[in-house]
Amino acid sequence: MPKMGPKTGFAVAAMMLVPLAACGGGNDAEQQQQQQQQAQAGPPQVSVLAVQPQSVTLTTTLPGRTTAFETSEVRPQVNGLVTARLFTEGDLVRAGQPLYRIDSQPYQAQVASARAAVARARAAIASSAALQRRYGELVKINAIARQDYENAVTAAAQARADVAAQQAALRSAQIDLARTTIRAPISGRIGRSVTTTGALVSAAQTNPLTTIQRLDPIYVDVAQSSADLLKLRQQIAAGDLARGGTAARVRLRLEDGSVYPIEGKLQFADVSVDPNTGTQTIRALFPNPKGLLLPGMYVRAELVEGTKGNAILVPQRAVTRDERGNPSVLVVGADGKLQPRQLTAPRTIGDNWLVTAGLNPGDKVVMEGAMMLRPGMPVKAVPYNPNAAPAQPGAPGGAAQGQPAQGK
Repeated sequence: MPKMGPKTGFAVAAMMLVPLAACGGGNDAEQQQQQQQQAQAGPPQVSVLAVQPQSVTLTTTLPGRTTAFETSEVRPQVNGLVTARLFTEGDLVRAGQPLYRIDSQPYQAQVASARAAVARARAAIASSAALQRRYGELVKINAIARQDYENAVTAAAQARADVAAQQAALRSAQIDLARTTIRAPISGRIGRSVTTTGALVSAAQTNPLTTIQRLDPIYVDVAQSSADLLKLRQQIAAGDLARGGTAARVRLRLEDGSVYPIEGKLQFADVSVDPNTGTQTIRALFPNPKGLLLPGMYVRAELVEGTKGNAILVPQRAVTRDERGNPSVLVVGADGKLQPRQLTAPRTIGDNWLVTAGLNPGDKVVMEGAMMLRPGMPVKAVPYNPNAAPAQPGAPGGAAQGQPAQGK
């Protein structure tokens, strides 16, 4: 291969540099062209939502259990054999309705014996009273000793006391006889009978014969943190929350997810705090005319705490988390540039965050289009349309995807 001279080498090097220079110049031209296009299109377009204060109803959803309004365990008050059951299990019974009959013959005999004792005591009154009258006349003329007269007076008083005692015994025997028919103490739905005809029952037994529960109305017991209840009371006292009535309203969601059609009212919160869980029991009262709610059902109670005026709500889709987990949003400032805002948002209401600090009425919160943008960049803000297609991140202001182009 022939050697190249110095002049030939310089010529080759110059020829190799020409294409490289041409390529570098092409890239610079493309970049300049893109910058010119972006400058002509204007700043990127973002969709914003101007937040405004509004009145919202604050609710708390808590798990709970239904409890019968009244519960009565039916027990015998006398001893004996059950001779009849007078109800159908599961039926509604009225207060005073006969439920069971116990063999009454021994108690009928006790009543008859008590009546005879009363008659005997009354006969003794007549004899002692006559003796007292005779001795009264004789003592006036000193025909008998004063002590004999006083003994006659005492005997007459004892005879009258005996009558009263025997009358009380008769009343007790009559009460026991009446108790051989066991009656419903309250009105409600009666459960299954654990005692059959022919069973021997006693007044001291611990097992009930059956149970009656009043289910209309019905209670719902839920447990809420005592700290949350304290905060709620403080907010109401400070005027941050307002209630339309004296009792808070409660809505109910059943086990299958359906909503109970009738609202209830908050009755009371327990006066003590459970030291193991730090909760207080809250009891609400619900009408139950159709018997849909049964004792022991698991439900979710939605307590209406009150109404908060001048509340600021921000959709959850607009809120992000920083590296520390704090909620934040991007806001378009008065200068048209993006500004980050850190929020204080203690709770959600539906699909929105309730913001208590970090935003002011009228602030324009970025909803779409700022994914690839940085704080401090100028943008073009357009009203957010929830029904439009999502805006393309960083789309130029001329015609953002999902928004109508300006001037058309």
